[in-house]
Amino acid sequence: MGFEKFLFYVFAAITLYSSGMVITRRNPVHAVLYLVLAFISSAALWILLEAEFLGIVLVLVYVGAVMVLFLFVVMMLDIEIDALRAGFIRYLPLGAVIAVVLALEIFLVVGPGHFGLQHFPKPPPVGSEFSNTEALGLLLYTVYVYPFEIAAVILLVAIIAAIRLTLRHRPVSKYLDPAAQVRVKKGPDRIRIVQMPTEGVAGPTASAGAGAKQESTE
Repeated sequence: MGFEKFLFYVFAAITLYSSGMVITRRNPVHAVLYLVLAFISSAALWILLEAEFLGIVLVLVYVGAVMVLFLFVVMMLDIEIDALRAGFIRYLPLGAVIAVVLALEIFLVVGPGHFGLQHFPKPPPVGSEFSNTEALGLLLYTVYVYPFEIAAVILLVAIIAAIRLTLRHRPVSKYLDPAAQVRVKKGPDRIRIVQMPTEGVAGPTASAGAGAKQESTE
């Protein structure tokens, strides 16, 4: 066994272990941290397959941005762990059936009958002047341009839906209307002068007046 194959088995074992811990941990924060570990080990596997661009993007985009955001969101949410534990046993049979069905589907799609060196031989090694980033970009924006655009539209709709679901108008909160700010004009719309009635005059004059009133009373 070569050193490269040894690294492959090590990172593959770490990926499988961390993936299993993601769906079995009851603490959401621990599950997110294990998902970060799964992404890092998957990025190492991509680098071993000479797909450096995909490995770097997986670390920078998912681990460095998306998963950090997920971690902050999960830590800020007030998740009731006891309620999650109570519903785990109730939905365990249904979850087990769905897991078995998904495992069978994955085996039928990526099983040894469809994948392997006999179906997809190992590509010849390339030199250092080859850029897999350029090759991936050419393939993505020529052959797969329509699926790429469809995926972009789906992500845009998902972002708008997530913003709409989290947008809450509370009656006690104060907020500004941007449309009203744009339509404002100089004059009475801009500044309004209000004359407030005076409740009293503070200072030495008020003190003297109070003293004189007291003397006259006596």
